[in-house]
Amino acid sequence: MLRAYICAMSLPIIGITLDSEQPGGYAKLPWYALRENYCDSVARAGGLPLPLPHHPDRAADYLDRMDGLIITGGAFDVDPALFGAKTRHASVIVKERRTEFELAVTRGALERDMPILGICGGQQLLNVVLGGTLVQHIPDEIDGALEHEQPNPRTEPGHGVTVTEGTLLHRIAGKTQMNVNSAHHQAVRDVAHGTIINAVAPDGVIEGIEAAGKSFCLGVQWHPEYAIDPADSLIFEALIAAAS
Repeated sequence: MLRAYICAMSLPIIGITLDSEQPGGYAKLPWYALRENYCDSVARAGGLPLPLPHHPDRAADYLDRMDGLIITGGAFDVDPALFGAKTRHASVIVKERRTEFELAVTRGALERDMPILGICGGQQLLNVVLGGTLVQHIPDEIDGALEHEQPNPRTEPGHGVTVTEGTLLHRIAGKTQMNVNSAHHQAVRDVAHGTIINAVAPDGVIEGIEAAGKSFCLGVQWHPEYAIDPADSLIFEALIAAAS
C-alpha cells in the first residue's frame, strides 16, 4: 500500500483543464466535463492526470502541485476582445469563468516555464496568451477552406497536416506529414514574436504552434488524445518526459 502510494507520488502530475456546462443533461446544477481519453492519454504516457476546476484565484496553488499543464478544447471560443478584435462573429460562444481560469493558469505556467500542451481551443488560448490573434470563423475568412468541423467521426482523420522541419513537433513526430482529426471553426491567425508555426493544413490554416525559448510549450489544433496518427501518442510522451 505504502509502496504504491510512493510510486504514484513519483509520477509527474499533469493538470488538465475541465470544460463546464450549465444545468441540464447530467445535472440540474452547473457541472464540469472532461472526456476520459484526455486522462487516459496522460496515464498511458506515464503521467498522473489532475483535472482542474475553474478557480482563477487558486491558479498558483494548482501550479505549485503540478509538473505540466494541458489546456483542453471544448464547444466554445476565446472571446475576440482578448486579442483586440472590435467585433464578435455571430458563431462565437464564450465561457467567461473557464477562460478566466485558463488565462490565469496558462500565464502562471509560462512564467514558471512549466511544460504546456494546448489542444484545439487550448492552442487558440495559448496563442492569445503568447500575444497572437485568431480567425473567428474559418468559413467566412479563409477562401477555399477545408471542413475543419469534419462531418465524419472524430475518431477518424479529417485531413492531413504538414509538419515544419526543425521544430519541436517535428522532433517529436519524426516526420513531416500527419493525419489528424478536425473539430474547430476558429484558428490561429497571427503569432507573436518568438512563436513558431510548426504545422499547417493544406488550405493554409495553422495547425500547430510552439514558443521558442521555452522548454516545452506546444499547441496543436487537432485532438491527439484520440491517437489517430502514431505521432499523437508521442506528443503526450514528450510532454510527460519534459515534466519529469
